[in-house]
Amino acid sequence: MPETGRGLRRKPAAAGKALRVLGIDPGMGATGFGVVEMEPGGTIRFLGSGVIRPRNAQPFAQRLWQIFFNLRCQIEVYRPHLMGVERPFFGKNVQSAMMLGQARGAAILAAAEAGLPVQEFSPLEVKQAVVGYGRASKEQVQAMVQAILPLPGKVAADAADALAVAVCVGHSFRWQRRVTASSGMGTPPRRTHPGGKKDGREGGEE
Repeated sequence: MPETGRGLRRKPAAAGKALRVLGIDPGMGATGFGVVEMEPGGTIRFLGSGVIRPRNAQPFAQRLWQIFFNLRCQIEVYRPHLMGVERPFFGKNVQSAMMLGQARGAAILAAAEAGLPVQEFSPLEVKQAVVGYGRASKEQVQAMVQAILPLPGKVAADAADALAVAVCVGHSFRWQRRVTASSGMGTPPRRTHPGGKKDGREGGEE
């Protein structure tokens, strides 16, 4: 079993130190995760990735628990400084959006239980950060992830999407830290959980 949140709590990455980020692409059928480390000089290292696939035959609550439990195990293994989660795109299928939101909630709960800060980004923001174009296709995002990171081989699509989220978080955090350092202000203004709730902006664009 994973340890309690108190035992896993990690200090934020100090300036000049490597930043380790766990990216999550949530979904009830498949939740991708990817871990990268951002070196102070800008180099990005791939540490690991995978996909959590709860069985459809299981009760809904048990599937949510599997997402939560497996992500807690990954947090324990990799000890990231931050978690990044992709905000859902609310299309016309309300039921699918609700299920995606519940999988996302299980991921955020895993981070909260471990005392891990969470940053959220829309699909458009992730694509803009990784590809440079907010309307990029999933194939373009996956190809760019392969180009950015020295991956040991081809990774699953959901894992590649999670790695893209991690890269987006890493770039954003470095930018926030530079702005904060140059302005002499305190904590960067990016919305995070926990313990603070975000500014409530939801949705995103595909």
